[in-house]
Amino acid sequence: MSGLQGVRLLLLWASACLWLPSLAWGTLVISGDHEALQEARGNYLPTDKSFHIMKRSTNEATVEVYSVKVDCTVTSRFAHTVMTSKALNKADFSQEIFFEIELPKTAFITNFSMEIDGKMYVGEVKEKEKAKKQYEKAVSSGQTAGLVKASGRKMEKFSVSVNIAAESNVTFVLTYEELLQRKLGQYEILTRVKPKQPVQELQIVTNIYEPQGISYVDANATFFSNELLPLVEKVVTGNKAHISFSPTMEQQRKCPGCDGTLIDGDFIIKYDVNRAKSLGDIQVVNGYFVHFFAPADLPTVPKNVVFVIDRSGSMHGRKIEQTREALLTILEDLSEEDHFALIQFDNNIESWRESLSKATKENLAAGLDYVRTISARATTDINGAVLKGVDMLVKDRQEKRLPEKSIDMIILLTDGMPNSGESHPPKIQKNIHSAMGGNMSLFCLGFGNDVGYSFLDVMSKQNRGVARRIFEGSDAVVQLKGFYEEVASTLLLEVDLRYPDNAVDSLTASHYSQFFKGSEIVVAGRVMNNDVDNFMVEVFGQGFEEDFKVQGQASAVDWGEIYPNEEYIFGDFIERLWAYLTIQQLLDNSKKGAEDEKANATAKALEMSLHYSFVTPLTSMVVIKPETEDGQGSPFIADKLTEEQRQQAERVSYRYASPSYSMQPPAQPTYLVDGDPHFVIELPERDDALCFNVNAIPGTIFNLVKDTEQGILVNGQTIGDKKIAPNGKINTYFCRFGIIHQTLGVRLEVSTHDILLLQDGKWVKLLWSDRASVKGLNVDLLLTKDHSLTVTLKDSVKFVVLLHKVWVKHPYHRDYLGFYTLDSHLLSPSVHGLLGQFYHGIEYEVSDLRPGEVPEKPDATMYVKGQELNVTRGWQRDFRRDVKNGENVPCWFIHSNGTGLIDGDATDYVVSGLFKTV
Repeated sequence: MSGLQGVRLLLLWASACLWLPSLAWGTLVISGDHEALQEARGNYLPTDKSFHIMKRSTNEATVEVYSVKVDCTVTSRFAHTVMTSKALNKADFSQEIFFEIELPKTAFITNFSMEIDGKMYVGEVKEKEKAKKQYEKAVSSGQTAGLVKASGRKMEKFSVSVNIAAESNVTFVLTYEELLQRKLGQYEILTRVKPKQPVQELQIVTNIYEPQGISYVDANATFFSNELLPLVEKVVTGNKAHISFSPTMEQQRKCPGCDGTLIDGDFIIKYDVNRAKSLGDIQVVNGYFVHFFAPADLPTVPKNVVFVIDRSGSMHGRKIEQTREALLTILEDLSEEDHFALIQFDNNIESWRESLSKATKENLAAGLDYVRTISARATTDINGAVLKGVDMLVKDRQEKRLPEKSIDMIILLTDGMPNSGESHPPKIQKNIHSAMGGNMSLFCLGFGNDVGYSFLDVMSKQNRGVARRIFEGSDAVVQLKGFYEEVASTLLLEVDLRYPDNAVDSLTASHYSQFFKGSEIVVAGRVMNNDVDNFMVEVFGQGFEEDFKVQGQASAVDWGEIYPNEEYIFGDFIERLWAYLTIQQLLDNSKKGAEDEKANATAKALEMSLHYSFVTPLTSMVVIKPETEDGQGSPFIADKLTEEQRQQAERVSYRYASPSYSMQPPAQPTYLVDGDPHFVIELPERDDALCFNVNAIPGTIFNLVKDTEQGILVNGQTIGDKKIAPNGKINTYFCRFGIIHQTLGVRLEVSTHDILLLQDGKWVKLLWSDRASVKGLNVDLLLTKDHSLTVTLKDSVKFVVLLHKVWVKHPYHRDYLGFYTLDSHLLSPSVHGLLGQFYHGIEYEVSDLRPGEVPEKPDATMYVKGQELNVTRGWQRDFRRDVKNGENVPCWFIHSNGTGLIDGDATDYVVSGLFKTV
C-alpha cells in the first residue's frame, strides 16, 4: 500500500475575529502521496465546545513550517482578518502541500493567494454558476479542484493543494471580513492556536480602533500558564487597543529541548465601547456613513411570551429532558411584570391555561409543576400549535389582560418537520404570517439535525423574529437559555432611525421592531455629494415608561486626527461595512416576500458580491494553481455553503455528503484492532477517533465483521502472555484471524506462524518469512516479509493484517497480530460485528470537557446511541507505518469494554470457532 510510505507534517493554527462564539482554525498538511494524504486528514476532535485535540504524531521533517501569523484589525466593529502560513520543502523531491482553513460561516472570504518561489497566484471571485462550469470543465479534463464543506456548528472549511518543488518556499494567505455583532454587552475576538510543534515565528496580533473610546478590554487564553501569561502585550490608549502574543520557540516548548508545545487552545479578546450619547455614534468616511445605536440605562419592556413546545415522539429521551430543564430555568427568570403561557403539542395541542398568566410567584410555581410533566408522544402539528399561541395573545389583548406597553412573542421549539394537521410548509408560513399580522414576534428554535431549519428561518423572519439551531449535546440547555437571554430583555419597540432624504441613499434596514438589551443596531448608507453639513439624525422608539426620541447632527470623523500616522490602515472600511451589511440583508430578503422581490434581492446581492469580491452563497472564489508536469494548472474553488447544505452534511454525520465541488475523493475511515486488544475507529470526516478495549480470557474468539448480504465473515482468536507479570496483569492479543467470503469461495486463516488460503478447492500456504504476491480471480494477497499481509477481495473490502514479532526469549509477551479494515464503505449497510457495526458511521457528540485523573487525559461527556457516557481523551497506536513503535492516534476512550458504544455487550460477539457465526 503506497500510502504507508507517505511523508506528512501537520500544523494547526487558527483565528476568528468576530462575535462569540464563532471561531476558525487552519491546517497545513504535507503528504507524499494520495493515500497518505487521506489518512493525514483524520483524527481531529470536532470543534464542539471550542476545544481541539492533537493530531497523530510524525517524525518526518522534510518540510519546515517556519511562520504562522494571524493579523486581525477591527475598525469600528468591522473585522479584517489575515491568516498567513509559510513553509519550506527541504527535501530533494517535490511534495504536495495541502492548506486547509476553517472560518466562521458568517464571514465572507475576500482573498486567497499563494506565493510560490516569488510567483503569485491570486483568487478571483466569480458568479457561482460560472465557477461551477469552470470546475466541471477541469474535472472533465482530469484535473482537481477545491473542497468546501461544513465543519462543526459555526464553521466551514475550504482546502487547496499545490505541488512544491524541492527546496522551494510557499506562502498561503487567506483574508476574510465580518461585522462584529454585540451580544450580551460585548464583542468577542477568538483566535484558536494549535501549532502542535514549536514554530520559529508564531504571532497573533489584534488592533482595535474604536473612535467612541474603548470601555474595557480583556485578553485570556485556555492554555495560559504562569509563564505564558506575562507574554501577552496589551496596550489600551482611549480609542485604540493593541493585543499581541508572540512566544519564542523555547517559550512554546513543554520542556527544554522537547518537541511538544504549550500553545494549544483558544486566545480570547473581549471588549466594549463607551456609550455616552443616547443618539449613538455616527461616523462618516469617504462618502459613506455608519450609525451604531445602543442606548444604555433604559428600563425593560414587559413581555408576554407563549412557549410552544414540541412533544412529538422524536423529542423522546434527552431532547425533552433538556427542554424541560431549560424551561424551568427560563421561567424562574421571568419578571413579575411579564406574562407567560405554555403550550405543548404533537398531533394534539394542549395548553396549560386558556390565557396568559402574570409571572407571580404562585403562577410560576404552578407553571414549573406543569413543565415537569411534559413528555414526548406522537406526531407534529406546528401549524395548529403556533396558531393556538397567536389566538391566546390576540384574545388577551382584546380583553385588555396584558399591559398596553408590552411586547408579544411566541417561542417555538421543535425538532422536526410538520407531519400532522396542516403539513405544507408554505401554507403554514402563510397562515401564521396572516394571523400574527405584524403585531407579534416569532422566535423559532430548531433542535437537532432533522429539523426543517429553512422553513423555520423564513417563518421567523416573516414575523419579526429570528431562528436558531439548537445542537444536540450536553450543552443544549445552555444553548436554549443563551438564546432566551438574548431576546428576553427588550428595551425599545418599533425603533425608527431617520436620516435626511436629500442627504443619504442606499440605506440598510433602518426600522427595527425591537431593540434588545446588550445588542446593537447598525445602519449604514451612502452620503450624497459627501454633504455632512445637513446631516440631521433622529431616532424614535417606544419605551416602557415613555416614548424614546432623540436627534442630533452627524459630523465626519477625522481619522487622521484621531489616529495620526495610521490613517492608511482604514481606507474604505465603512464602504465595505455597508456592503457587507447590505448583502447580508439582501440574502435574507431573497428568502421572503413576492417572487419578483426575492429575484431582485438575489440579483442585487450577486452584483454587490462581485463588485466587492465577497465569497457569498451566490459567488465562488477561483484560484488557478501552478502548472504541473502532467499539464496545465487546475482551478481551486472556494464556496460559501448555505445553511441547507450545512444541515445536510450534519444529517449524514460522518458519512459526509459531498458538496458540489470536490478537490479529491473524501478520506475513508479506518477501523483497526491491535495491541491488548485496542479497537480504534478513525473518522476523518469527523476529524476524530473513538477507541475501546476488550478484556477477555485467552482463547476467546470474537466476531469482528459479519456481512450476511455479501457473505463476508471475519473472526479473531485471542492469546495471553506466557505468564502473569509482576503487576498481576495478564495481557491478551489476537493471534489468529479467520476470513471467509462465501460468495467468492475464499477461506483464509492467518496466524502468527503462517497464512493458509483456500480458493476454488486449492490450498496455498505462505510463511511470514516469505515475500510474496498471490493474485487470484477473487482475492489478491500481498505479503511483506515479517511485517504485513494485505488481503483484497474482488470488488470489495481490503484488510491488512500486521505481524508483531516479540523477542523469542521475552519472559512474558508473545508474537501477536493487528487487524485493519480499509475501503469499508464497499460492504453492505447490514454489516455488523465488533468492528463492522461502525463501518457506516456512528453519530455522537462530545462536550462538557473537564479534568481527568491524569492531567493530559481530560474527561468529557459523550452522547451516543441515546446514552450518556463518561469518556477520556487518550491515545492508541496505529502500527501501519511503524510496526515496532506505532503512531499515536488521539481518540475518545470508552470504558468498560466499549459498553454504550457497541451494540449489546462484548460477550455477545463471542463465537465457538474461527469460522463460526455462533
